Amino acid sequence: MATIKDIAELAGVSIATVSRVLNYDSTLSVGDETKKRIFEAAEQLSYKKKQGRKLETGKIALLQWYTEKEELEDLYYMSIRLGVENQARQLGFSVAKYFQDNYGDLKQDEIQGLIAIGKFSNKQIKDLVSITNNIVFVDTSPDEEQFDSIVIDFEKATKKVIDHYLTNGHEKIGYIGGREVFKDQTSLIEDQRESTFKAYLAEKGRLNEDYMYVGTFSVSDGHSLMKKAILEHGENLPTAFFAANDSLAIGALRALLEEGIPVPSRVNIIGVNDISISKYVFPSLSTIKVFTELMGETAVNTLSEKIEGRKTAKKIIISTQLIIRDSSS
Repeated sequence: MATIKDIAELAGVSIATVSRVLNYDSTLSVGDETKKRIFEAAEQLSYKKKQGRKLETGKIALLQWYTEKEELEDLYYMSIRLGVENQARQLGFSVAKYFQDNYGDLKQDEIQGLIAIGKFSNKQIKDLVSITNNIVFVDTSPDEEQFDSIVIDFEKATKKVIDHYLTNGHEKIGYIGGREVFKDQTSLIEDQRESTFKAYLAEKGRLNEDYMYVGTFSVSDGHSLMKKAILEHGENLPTAFFAANDSLAIGALRALLEEGIPVPSRVNIIGVNDISISKYVFPSLSTIKVFTELMGETAVNTLSEKIEGRKTAKKIIISTQLIIRDSSS
């Protein structure tokens, strides 16, 4: 495993700065560009080394549904993006990168295909189809009869966490989640983790919706939502929480530590994604590992097949793995 020193050397900053950035220290004042260098260094060092590179074979576009600033709050999407970029280099593709706030420029670019990371409304999808029919969606499957897609089974991942908690004797299980809307504000996006949490715990006779807190998928909301849970429940605070992503989990961990609530002896936390920094926070974060590098690689390989002439759409589901570290027993 890469060390904080390795990340500091690659990013060109001090070890102390890396440690504070990776733990989302709110008292640290550093620019977004420095944070980006640190997060990207952590991701790059977590990737497997690959040998060889083909000669350039064409140009593809990569569209991230976040802005660059939003990406710093949810490293899941940064990790997928870097997986795409690394594999594209291996296959000889040059990559034109676009973010939510400049994707209109795509229409002026000459590309062979497009990888769209995130969630897109029907209107946005129509815009993308007007640019190219060679599209692979990552993290969503808007129409599996028409489009290639690479997705995660978040229903199964959520059940893994709940089963782990129930097996270990937890009767009060809380939820820290987020909700999203399409960037054109056309509608709210249903979150499979939240709906599965409610349905599966209800089935097990353990659901208490008073233990559920939902905001946005950010460190700051993880912090504020856990603070609210602590205030509302006091000594009756659940002994275990499922956080819908690692950013929320990191914020929730910080709130618990600030209130002097020991983790995991009093409260367990498990997140989702296993972003590269999850092993560096204190205590190290238990999480559902989503193989983001593989998602990115698979997206490029799938797009390459599409460019070469494959007509039938395919949907690929990537498995997940529960990883127990120090934030849960």
